[in-house]
Amino acid sequence: MKVLVTGAAGFIGMNVARRLLERGDEVVGIDNLNDYYAVSLKNDRLAELNRIGGDAFAFHKVDFADYDALNGALGSLDFDGTVHLGAQAGVRYSIDNPHAYVQSNLVGHLNMLEFARNRRSAHLVYASSSSVYGGNSNLPFSVDDRVDRPLSLYAATKKSDELMSEAYANLYRLPLTGLRFFTVYGPWGRPDMALWIFTKAILEGRPIAVFNHGNMQRDFTYIDDIVTGVVACLDNPPPDDGLVKAGGSILPHRLYNIGNHRSEQLGHMIDLIEQACGMKAIRDPQPMQDGDVPATYADIAAIQRDLGFEPTTSIADGIPRFVDWYRNYHRL
Repeated sequence: MKVLVTGAAGFIGMNVARRLLERGDEVVGIDNLNDYYAVSLKNDRLAELNRIGGDAFAFHKVDFADYDALNGALGSLDFDGTVHLGAQAGVRYSIDNPHAYVQSNLVGHLNMLEFARNRRSAHLVYASSSSVYGGNSNLPFSVDDRVDRPLSLYAATKKSDELMSEAYANLYRLPLTGLRFFTVYGPWGRPDMALWIFTKAILEGRPIAVFNHGNMQRDFTYIDDIVTGVVACLDNPPPDDGLVKAGGSILPHRLYNIGNHRSEQLGHMIDLIEQACGMKAIRDPQPMQDGDVPATYADIAAIQRDLGFEPTTSIADGIPRFVDWYRNYHRL
């Protein structure tokens, strides 16, 4: 099977590409290698994919928000499936840089839908986000909940991606699966995420900002579990049978939550980082940040029922694995 992976130098994209290569698929990865965070980390991820995949992995530096460049880079290649994970990430960054989100997450998503339609891709799996649940107060979040109260532009772009995908499933019968990820963490993670920020600060003896004075809960999902869910979705395109799918569509379009189905207190997460680092954190309580939500918690009943997805990694196991990787990566 030949699979196109966008955002291949990103955290989830790199790990999905690696799983596909390890099972014998060919992978073509694309990424624009922007400087939202250190490009050196993205290049190191690509080096790891080249080491694992050899000739089965090909990479093209291209911005999928530039449709002509996208087609030019990939020529006449056809794919058995597409995993579209590239996006401008980050809730807080979207407050100061809104145009980056419109370009990457709206224009870019439209381009990938057009690309898949014109190449007659068998299935396009794309990244949505738990952020679409916005101001919802009912926990756990279900794919059947209303998601029309976004608290950030990032969340609004991800909900827009779901709506565009529904339209393409209707117009062109293109099989599509949208995945609402819940706080992904683990080795090769992103430097703008709390686990990386806290680990770095604790090891350096600096204070950590604990927002909402610590009254925060997150459904932390280990990267290996996320990848298992993504690949299971790729291998099982939604049928065009007129029946109601996860998320409510009667078209070949499904929506799934991928989470750990546990909502953990932020303080407990910090306790586990302290244990793994062997050092105490200097906790600096701060008010809630704009665009943030106090709690996330994934109802994963739909993906459990349809694909047998079961997360296996608790934060008690996953956080020490990240800290070990972080120390090895930085030679600490």
